[in-house]
Amino acid sequence: MISPQAWSDAQLLWDFQQMHHEPRPCSVGIGLGSHDLGVAEVTADLYQRGMFPLIVFTGATSRTTRDRMPRGEAEHYRERAIELGVPASAVLVEPKAQNTGENIRFSRALLAEQGVGVSSILLVSKPYEERRAYATARKLWPDVEIVSASAPMTLAEYVDSIGDARLVLDMLVGAQQRLLIYPEQGFMISQQVPEAVTAAYDRLRAEGFTSRLAATP
Repeated sequence: MISPQAWSDAQLLWDFQQMHHEPRPCSVGIGLGSHDLGVAEVTADLYQRGMFPLIVFTGATSRTTRDRMPRGEAEHYRERAIELGVPASAVLVEPKAQNTGENIRFSRALLAEQGVGVSSILLVSKPYEERRAYATARKLWPDVEIVSASAPMTLAEYVDSIGDARLVLDMLVGAQQRLLIYPEQGFMISQQVPEAVTAAYDRLRAEGFTSRLAATP
């Protein structure tokens, strides 16, 4: 049973981890690979709304996705976008990235190789990964404008879609931890974290929502 306090704390993390950007036209859309095909669906919708002329889907496989997406996350994303009406000619696939930093670096290299000029990126991720993706892109690709996007879902809707409330809270805590520790490791820019969010994170950790924490020295 998850306590009312834990739900309240999770809501604080959920709200903070989204950037609340308004989608606007960009040079390219980049969909970050994961277990969530919803990222591909959001990217396809943004393409069809005229937000960018070209998509890069980036991602290999992980222990979470190798069975569900045996051809690789980026390739499964591409197939889903084409099913939704995106022309194959508008999609590039980056099949090797295994973390957010590699998603950004390898996508940047692929676009340069293809001769695509990039001044702005509409970066599509899972809802609770928006801020991490934004901070990583700002660190690794500082000369372009970054606009964040994800499926427009509430925390309750996301929990329903995953079907495992405890796992979702674990993932929220893991995402928040990375926002706190990764700037010191050079993986992303530092961002100011409100005291209320840090307190919520500390309470959730104390309650045992820790299965998605990164190892620390």
